[in-house]
Amino acid sequence: MDISAAGATPDLSVVVPMYNEQDVVAVFVERLRPVLDGTGTTYEVVAVDDGSRDATARLLLDHARSWPQLRLVRLRRNSGHQAALTAGLHRARGRWVVSIDADLQDPPEVIPEMLATARDRGVDVVYGVRADRSTDTPFKRGTAGLYYRLMRRIVGADLPAQAGDFRLVSRDVVEVLRRLPERTPVYRLLVPSLGFAAAEVRYSRAARAAGETKYPLRRMIALAWDSTANFTAAPLRLATWLGVVSFAACLVLAVLGLVAYADGATIPGWTSLFVAVLLFSAVQLICLGLLGEYVGRIYRTVQDRPTHLVGFDSAEVPFDSAEVPFDSGEAPFGSGGAAGPGGVPVDPAGAADAPAVAVAAGRAGD
Repeated sequence: MDISAAGATPDLSVVVPMYNEQDVVAVFVERLRPVLDGTGTTYEVVAVDDGSRDATARLLLDHARSWPQLRLVRLRRNSGHQAALTAGLHRARGRWVVSIDADLQDPPEVIPEMLATARDRGVDVVYGVRADRSTDTPFKRGTAGLYYRLMRRIVGADLPAQAGDFRLVSRDVVEVLRRLPERTPVYRLLVPSLGFAAAEVRYSRAARAAGETKYPLRRMIALAWDSTANFTAAPLRLATWLGVVSFAACLVLAVLGLVAYADGATIPGWTSLFVAVLLFSAVQLICLGLLGEYVGRIYRTVQDRPTHLVGFDSAEVPFDSAEVPFDSGEAPFGSGGAAGPGGVPVDPAGAADAPAVAVAAGRAGD
């Protein structure tokens, strides 16, 4: 079967967000290509370079010269893992779409099993579930377990435990995701919440093949907050309950003050007053902070600014890797012509090349 039909709709798209992964690109391609060639189906690999500062984009373009199914989508700036995943999902053309990270902790060899499970069982989603995480640190396993327990209480029991962003979804799921107005999507929660028929494929999580993790503690905390704020208003209810408790404490203090006044035991109590003011001021600030976080999300949604900007898509514009500048401030690639809007080269005759200008994540037509 010809698996390099350019321009045709492939059966399978593999979306790979990458950020500063130059150390792992070669081994990732070496592992992934034989697996996909062995499926006997048409496919494409959509590698999304999330504004890397190293040679990740150049290496991908070099591999694309000998691997026509490899497609580079390069964002103009670092937008984050979920935004890069959004860009890949919105531009993937396959009837089935798999998302996988480049660090090879999730084995590409599981992809054919996912595809076969989806077809045999007639489901729209197949989750890759980490049955063995012994290669992770105890801290990583502990925080991950706490995260999934909390998210299952928020999203519901349909959320598979230990399932990250390694999954296969059908074109129907992708089209629904494209229409959602999510500004900060967390796909490991968003996909289960849609209610599509799903199955699981279990595997052992491997150690990172090369390079450093792109999810330090700071980003893990940010992911946990996005997950919570996107799917529940519980923090706002927490603010309400803090206000109720504070009001009850105020009543108790008022009663105690009246009793002390009736007994003639009133003396200047600057310590109790100081502590009370600090306590209630802190509660008020917490409540205002929680309200402000949600108001800020509403404000960002109303602004409707793009969450990512695509500067280059190798499927849309012919390229020669020897002529591709990737330095900061340069156009995403060179063709000898003038630069058009967004840095897209313009044909000397005046016709612009295929549009590689980005649009907002979540908008139709990305």
